[in-house]
Amino acid sequence: MTSGISGDGVPILLGLIGRGIARSRSPAMHMAEARAQGLTLLYRVLDMDAPPRRGLDLAGMLAAAEAAGFDGLNVTHPFKTEVTGLLDEVSKDARAVGAVNTVLLRDGRRIGHNTDLWGFAESLRRGLADAPRGHVLLIGAGGAGGAVGYALARSGVARLSIHDSQPDRAEALADRLSDPGGGCAVRAIADPAALIRDDRPDGIVNATPMGMAGHPGMAVAPDLLCPEIWVADIVYVPLETPLLAAARRAGCRVLPGAGMALFQAVRAFELFTGRPADPARMRAAFERFDAGRARS
Repeated sequence: MTSGISGDGVPILLGLIGRGIARSRSPAMHMAEARAQGLTLLYRVLDMDAPPRRGLDLAGMLAAAEAAGFDGLNVTHPFKTEVTGLLDEVSKDARAVGAVNTVLLRDGRRIGHNTDLWGFAESLRRGLADAPRGHVLLIGAGGAGGAVGYALARSGVARLSIHDSQPDRAEALADRLSDPGGGCAVRAIADPAALIRDDRPDGIVNATPMGMAGHPGMAVAPDLLCPEIWVADIVYVPLETPLLAAARRAGCRVLPGAGMALFQAVRAFELFTGRPADPARMRAAFERFDAGRARS
């Protein structure tokens, strides 16, 4: 797989493509880490909801980024699945997940990776290392949900139940994750509330945009939560989603989306630059972003 660029003496131009992403912490994390390593790096938010880009589709945005000399792109909601069909090469993990969140632009070629998988797995390992994983309910089987599903299956989950508002997506992800020789039994389910009542999972993961700014609602009703269930959310804007707030009130252990956001960026930085990143420095940049908003 093609490696990143060193950036020694050469400015690096990166961008983030998505919708409703004006408050993304990605620019702050990547540019702070680049400065610490003596690199010149510019990271731009390419919000497809912003007026200058409302006439562009994803293919047009990729072509425009290439023409402008971008070296790489992060891709977020709702384009992680769609972008896979616009690339020349896709990594093994991205192919398995069926979604890409990091694109390297090298010598006229587009090379896709998925750093969400490792990002969620690392966040879970650090944030809920001793949490029981006999049975986990995953809500959301889109681009991010696929990555989280693979991370859960590789992280010692014995049974994984998957729900999506589009049942065919849940079935497709369950089929991809099902491995007769693997240690995780996977199934798609139609009614998450009934599952929680009748076959209580050890953990629940929200991998939908629900709870994100502009996407109101909760993936799980508060009265279904109890202290025996841990709850993870991949949404990080806001940091404390309604689901996490309800879970805390119910006495649940929680895993906020900040961890996945941080660690996917750590891996993406390494792909973009060819250099290892310091998670502590990138976390500090993430937290400074929030502190700056609190003062403004």
